[in-house]
Amino acid sequence: MKLPVLWIVSALAAGILLAGPGPAMPSMRPMVWLALAVAALLVSLGLLLRRSTPMAWVLGLLSWVFLGALAARLEQVAIPANHVSVLLGAGRLDTSEALRYRGRLREDPIQIPGGLRHDVDLEEVEVGGAPIGVSGGLRLNYFHSESAGTEQEPEPLPILRAGDRVEALLRARPPRNYGNPGAFDTRAYLARQNIHLIGSLRSAALLTKVGEPPPSLAHRVARVRGRLLAQMDALFAAAPDRAAVLRAMLLGDRTFIDHQRALAFQKSAAYHVLVIAGLHVGALTGFVLWAGKRLRLSLIARTAVTLMALAAYVAVVEDRPPILRAALMATTLLCGWLFYRKIELLNTLAVAALVLLAARPSALADPSFLLSFLTIGTIGALAVPWIDRSSAPYLHALEHLADGTRDAGHPPRPMQFRLDARAAAQWLAPRLPARLAARASSFVILPCRGALRLWEVFLLSATIQLGMLPLLAYYFHRVSLTGPLANIPAVALTGLIVPLGFVTLGVSLLWAPLGSALARALGALVGALVASVEWFSRWSWASYRIPGPPWMLLLAFLTVVILMAVAARASRKRWQLVLAVPLGLLALGIAIYPFAPDLARGKLEVTVLDVGQGDAILTAFPDGTTMLVDAGGVPGMPGVQRVGGARTSFDIGEEVVSPYLWHRGLKRLDVVAVTHAHQDHLGGVYAVLENFRVRELWVGRDVSRPAYRAVLEAAQARGVRVVHHIRGEQFSWDGASGRVLWPDSSAETDSAKNNDSLVLRLEHGRVALLLPGDIEAPVERTLTARGDTLAAEFLKVAHHGSKTSTSAEWLFRVGPRLAVISAGENNPFGQPHADVLERLRSAGVRVLRTDRDGAVTALSDGQTLRIHSFVESRQ
Repeated sequence: MKLPVLWIVSALAAGILLAGPGPAMPSMRPMVWLALAVAALLVSLGLLLRRSTPMAWVLGLLSWVFLGALAARLEQVAIPANHVSVLLGAGRLDTSEALRYRGRLREDPIQIPGGLRHDVDLEEVEVGGAPIGVSGGLRLNYFHSESAGTEQEPEPLPILRAGDRVEALLRARPPRNYGNPGAFDTRAYLARQNIHLIGSLRSAALLTKVGEPPPSLAHRVARVRGRLLAQMDALFAAAPDRAAVLRAMLLGDRTFIDHQRALAFQKSAAYHVLVIAGLHVGALTGFVLWAGKRLRLSLIARTAVTLMALAAYVAVVEDRPPILRAALMATTLLCGWLFYRKIELLNTLAVAALVLLAARPSALADPSFLLSFLTIGTIGALAVPWIDRSSAPYLHALEHLADGTRDAGHPPRPMQFRLDARAAAQWLAPRLPARLAARASSFVILPCRGALRLWEVFLLSATIQLGMLPLLAYYFHRVSLTGPLANIPAVALTGLIVPLGFVTLGVSLLWAPLGSALARALGALVGALVASVEWFSRWSWASYRIPGPPWMLLLAFLTVVILMAVAARASRKRWQLVLAVPLGLLALGIAIYPFAPDLARGKLEVTVLDVGQGDAILTAFPDGTTMLVDAGGVPGMPGVQRVGGARTSFDIGEEVVSPYLWHRGLKRLDVVAVTHAHQDHLGGVYAVLENFRVRELWVGRDVSRPAYRAVLEAAQARGVRVVHHIRGEQFSWDGASGRVLWPDSSAETDSAKNNDSLVLRLEHGRVALLLPGDIEAPVERTLTARGDTLAAEFLKVAHHGSKTSTSAEWLFRVGPRLAVISAGENNPFGQPHADVLERLRSAGVRVLRTDRDGAVTALSDGQTLRIHSFVESRQ
């Protein structure tokens, strides 16, 4: 059987999926899966002894399916009883209170924009004055600005190193996922980093060192990593932007990458050079092997040195899973090379996947795992056979060009190319200066070889982009058409930057002057990389955002790619040409997403999203017209903040609102309405304008605030029509209508006020819904006194349930059956206020809250109103 390990790892993955979340399978005990695996294996061996080889293989693969299910179940039940997640589930830890945690520092304190990050491997926690043993990871952040006093500088944190035992008094909570369909699973992402609790220190005095036990090997390596990061910052103190790129490319720390720069790498499909993986491992491996050859080391010595370099590299980088995968593959290839065996790339890939999945079955759900293996798989399945049948024979034909006795060993076309190249060299020789005549062949071979290598890089890049297209669209909602071109200089420069970067770091620790000289050359290469990437990113037409493709389309695409790989490896040119048509059509379907959005046609929908402490409401009208009212943001922040070029606040529009809209299959919005210019309503609008085609931007009062003006300018730059709405104006789409109840003027004001909010009342048949923004009691009284029609079955509670809004008289006039409060979990403002909740209860109103229920959807058919929440739907 060809590619045996590939079949085995596929069976193992199927078993992991089989034992994943489902209605029945998770209840099966590990011993049941083990018994099934052993039974299948014994039957397989029996069939093999009876020479029934095909059935033996089938049963053998089935045993691997059962082993995959066994591994998945063992991982699920292997969580220790004192793990922090278990204690939280059992109610033994009250995360609403500050607790005293103790443990060992996993890494040296890591610089983050505006502060420091500490990752702690927990050992115990004090509950009720008594310490209890606990395992798991705690991430605590300390921001200088939070602890700065008005009279004196805050007390500095203690000097800490990896392995030190620390004690921290803080309120730590599990990472929270936003309660919207399509939301990123932050909790699982951090759990893969062994982080289960997060919290912020309010004062440096709350973190103390309680011991310096002997550091373990892992802690010593972490200290080396901290030293290298500090050395990188020192070498590029005058160019922190280049230091940030190098921290990412060499040591896996992307903390200080400028947001706009990261976006440029994403737009040009070159972001992978900032994520340590196969490209970086290949560059380092190639350099070490080259250096060993130059030093005339034996094959065994070169291999041993390279393996040690790879082991050190895996140990010192931060983002370990991608590089571990690449290092396992490189190790397999090197060992095969050592024994003079040609290693099949797909089998090598399968060996690495088999080891990693056996150790951690849940990695199968990690997008990073899927992307990295898909990349190498596409290279092995498509790019390698295409290169072997296109450029490789011609490159081989250029070897020993002057030796005519080797001509017959080449296929006809490469042989003719070889004869033409030799003839060109013979023609050129007498026309060159005497001292160069002997090198005439080189003047022919080098440009030919360079052109062929360039073709290979382009083919590799194009193949990788094709293979990654579905997952990039599904997970990251981006299509980049410049990838095959942009990656040619990016890959070439990365191949130089990685080895030179480590040489520079090592030399600078031994001899600073030479290190500084090398740093200048390294900085120039980084500058060239950034300039190249940013140049391609400015091709605005070549990069755009789309919803994730349906699973059926992904499955069809993968099936055709597999068939294409089979045809390519079997040299079936005709079948490749036939399969190119459906492959191209499926790729086009993924790239343009020609599907209708997931909207309830003929009905009016209002969905209040969970955006934390803010507002974002998707409204879909019966004819499919869409309106987004506000887009969330970070309250109290004047915009997405940056320190040293790095983004320091969470972009709700990019990370929360846009993924939900993509989940609904939306590529465009007819209207984005900004109720008022407070950041918790306005902050996410910029990202929405950037990610979606928006027809109109609705606003009420103009405000002379930079953040508000920036959004207007961004809208106008994208051809979005800016419309001011005031009291009395109406709009209608296919049987559903709306009226603007407030503000009564669009005149500009100096500051943003809650009482300047757009208030919208929607009607659909006999059903009405009221969206009052953040208005407070004075505007409520004004609207009540004017006799406006306010009655509505659905009310979005104003100002997140603040006590300054939702008066008893207001509730009496509106008379809602359902009220939705959009508020952040454990927000510092105490919203929703107890008085408001009591008024709603007394009025007999059913209350749903985004901090507890997630996104809340109200759906009207003109006669009735149906309500459901994200949490309720999941249950």
